[in-house]
Amino acid sequence: MNIGADSRENVVRLYYAVRDSIRYDPYTIELSVEGLRASTTIAAGRGWCVSKAILLSALCRAVGIPARLGFADVRNHLSTERMRKLMQSDVFVWHGYSSILLDQKWIKATPAFNLELCQRFGLKSLEFDGTEDSIYHPFDLEGRRHMEYLTLRGEFTDVPIAEIEESFRIEYKLSSSWNRADFEEEVKQETRQH
Repeated sequence: MNIGADSRENVVRLYYAVRDSIRYDPYTIELSVEGLRASTTIAAGRGWCVSKAILLSALCRAVGIPARLGFADVRNHLSTERMRKLMQSDVFVWHGYSSILLDQKWIKATPAFNLELCQRFGLKSLEFDGTEDSIYHPFDLEGRRHMEYLTLRGEFTDVPIAEIEESFRIEYKLSSSWNRADFEEEVKQETRQH
């Protein structure tokens, strides 16, 4: 990817590179410094919302553009059956996004769902132009509820790992089988049925 002098253009390019080159996979959660490192996500070629937000923020910082990590609790109406059973909830606590400083304004960018995943689920992909916030749409392409923002947890310069771990421990009863699942295959199976 070519990085030029225009900060906005650079951020937009970085956003799409992270959104579409790194597959969304919520079963890749590893709450550790090593597991959340941008280089770990690049090497894996997949990540969840937090690791993809970390990657986008790190890339922005690497080219001199200030960026931080934003977190919110969201109600996700579209997920796989297995994920709903494992989580026992449709609320995703500590959903991650990037907050990027452009023209003296902090702009939210959510590179989580890659284009192919959006197409499979019938979601409008999140576009980003570097001027307006890019956060999840409340409805899918058929008008069904998709995402509701419940609580904004704030924006941070670094990942609040301990707080995320504590919330996950309280909210979810995740087993060791969590990281052995294949989200992409689950999505293919479930979207084939519709």
